[in-house]
Amino acid sequence: MTLTATHRPDAPILLHGFKLSGHSHRAELFLELLGLPYTFRQVDLAGGEHKTPAFLAKNVFGQVPVIEDGDTVVADSTAILVYLAQRYAPGRWIPSDPAGQAEVQRWLSAASGMVAFGPAAARLVTLFRGSFNPDEVIARAHRLLTVMESELAARDWLVGHAPTVADVAVYSYVAHAPEGNVSLDDYPHVRAWLARIEALPGFVAMPQSKVGLRA
Repeated sequence: MTLTATHRPDAPILLHGFKLSGHSHRAELFLELLGLPYTFRQVDLAGGEHKTPAFLAKNVFGQVPVIEDGDTVVADSTAILVYLAQRYAPGRWIPSDPAGQAEVQRWLSAASGMVAFGPAAARLVTLFRGSFNPDEVIARAHRLLTVMESELAARDWLVGHAPTVADVAVYSYVAHAPEGNVSLDDYPHVRAWLARIEALPGFVAMPQSKVGLRA
């Protein structure tokens, strides 16, 4: 299985991110899976750097991650995945058929919805004292995991027979769900899927935090 990019950028891509952010990790993980040269620049979120005029000029929403690929600036983690896939590995990480593309989009929407307001939000409560209702976001995380468990019982990847940007988009916060007090014990197919992603050439992990069930 060839996972690397079909061509390379003229200069290393600059990734503005935050190491404990699953959104940033999506971009970093995909850059590594593609084997693309890049530089990671840690954004000082605690100091409010992401709300400064200089950063807002890169992303008007004031969020990480952002990449700079030459003169091209791309903000938003799932947008970055789509850009990198289409720019450097066309036809490999996003299916070429309309039905496959729609399935990928379904999971990218889930990454921005159920994932963000389920396991990601639960982790924000324990790691950054987020203001979400813990019971509500944990319940939402388990609803997501139940759907994933059912779908992954029939196949190895979220879409089709090979990893896509859908798997990259969903991975980080599901892998770190225990940090938000979301147990993965009842989801063997989800755990097997996580292991398959972690076995891909170039995989890089997000730092673990000793909070929640990992405390």
